[in-house]
Amino acid sequence: MNKKDWFTIPNIMSYFRLVLIPFFSYAYLNAQTQREYAFATGLLVVSGATDALDGFIARRFNQGTKLGQLLDPIADKLTQIAVAGVLMFNWPVFGLLLLLFIIKETYMFIENIRLYKKDITLDGAKWYGKIATIVFYLTMFLAVFFPRLNEPTIIFLVVFASFFQIRALYHYSRLFQNLHKSIDGN
Repeated sequence: MNKKDWFTIPNIMSYFRLVLIPFFSYAYLNAQTQREYAFATGLLVVSGATDALDGFIARRFNQGTKLGQLLDPIADKLTQIAVAGVLMFNWPVFGLLLLLFIIKETYMFIENIRLYKKDITLDGAKWYGKIATIVFYLTMFLAVFFPRLNEPTIIFLVVFASFFQIRALYHYSRLFQNLHKSIDGN
């Protein structure tokens, strides 16, 4: 791996997102006023914006690297786990969404390794994965910014986001099955 790959702008933005995780967690867990919750939400917005921007910069200015292909999704997943994890302190029902997210991501990780061993890689997230991620983040933003949402609203948000996690898992599992069948000739 080239040493200059460590310091491309997109990779620096991914490091920044990783550094934001403990700051967001601390800000949210210690928030007591709406202003403090808004600050925690702002940290999430900055993380999301740098996530979108780093991909754009990598493609637009040809700064994509193998390191970035690993670093970007790691920063995404760790951010999502941290946000759902801290939300569980106020609303334990977020544990369901976190569990589904971990199951889906673990399954995808294992399947991607299996495909990689056969010299095949998926080219980025599919539309159903992107929708699941968008719904996941919207749910998180709402729960972080509005810390006094009532229980039925939170349950609705978690069930809604969980539905999209399950749907993405279903579609990815079909995709992986079809890829394995086509490789193995079955």
